[in-house]
Amino acid sequence: MAAGCCGVKKQKLSSSPPSGSGGGGGASSSSHCSGESQCRAGELGLGGAGTRLNGLGGLSGGGSGSGCTLSPPQGCGGGGGGISLSPPPSCGVGTLLSTPAASISSSPSLSSGVSSSSPGSRKMVVSAEMCCFCFDVLYCHLYGYQQPRTPRFTNEPYPLFVTWKIGRDKRLRGCIGTFSAMNLHSGLREYTLTSALKDSRFPPMTRDELPRLFCSVSLLTNFEDVCDYLDWEVGVHGIRIEFINEKGSKRTATYLPEVAKEQGWDHIQTIDSLLRKGGYKAPITNEFRKTIKLTRYRSEKMTLSYAEYLAHRQHHHFQNGIGHPLPPYNHYS
Repeated sequence: MAAGCCGVKKQKLSSSPPSGSGGGGGASSSSHCSGESQCRAGELGLGGAGTRLNGLGGLSGGGSGSGCTLSPPQGCGGGGGGISLSPPPSCGVGTLLSTPAASISSSPSLSSGVSSSSPGSRKMVVSAEMCCFCFDVLYCHLYGYQQPRTPRFTNEPYPLFVTWKIGRDKRLRGCIGTFSAMNLHSGLREYTLTSALKDSRFPPMTRDELPRLFCSVSLLTNFEDVCDYLDWEVGVHGIRIEFINEKGSKRTATYLPEVAKEQGWDHIQTIDSLLRKGGYKAPITNEFRKTIKLTRYRSEKMTLSYAEYLAHRQHHHFQNGIGHPLPPYNHYS
């Protein structure tokens, strides 16, 4: 399943539906997830791997109007009313996805590299080279060059997100990812272009924007189902919720680990924001919150600016003779 990153407006949180919100399962097309690094989930698409979700943002195609919702795939049921809202049947903590262990110890050499996982005993998997690879892929696509050769970093499977921001204020420019574990070489190649060109909230990226871009790669790990919807830590865990909306349909929405902390939200504000972004229109009560099925997860995140990308590429090309073929830099001037 795929997902994305979202908007910059501070979201007004309340337990009642937003004023002027229409009926139905999705938010209007002008409603984006709040917070620069916010993640919203798209259609669940259980029948196949890698269904795309628009950027910490909406569905890349089909589905309801709200890009934050995961509606059941066609033929999976979830019909009309009459569905009783009871607590999730399985409350045990268990691994949801079998992914390589997330282990963060030392910080990467570049100052812009950040991880949203707690420190551990093993070396982090995400690397500056992954961000460089994303820049390579985007550059070659925009200029019509042959795509870069297979990278040398690990090709282990992970759920992943690629996020683009632009300018000094780092405005969101595109973010789409997947909750299905994908081999990193093909996954980063695919979601680099999907997030840059197919985030429905933005026009496709252009050559002129390249020098102002920032690229972030997030690898998602340690998925756990929890019984209590409050059993997660702000700034440490990303959360994905499943709930039954007022029309009896299953919906899902997610935020990456950094979202709640960046927005200054507590647990309840984050949950309520996710419910609204998932298309829930009715008043939110504590009893309803208890019916939510919540999955928590962690992530490793690395961010690289365009300037850092150029410096990294030049160093590896001229000093070590490794890495991907350098793009023709005269095009960057």
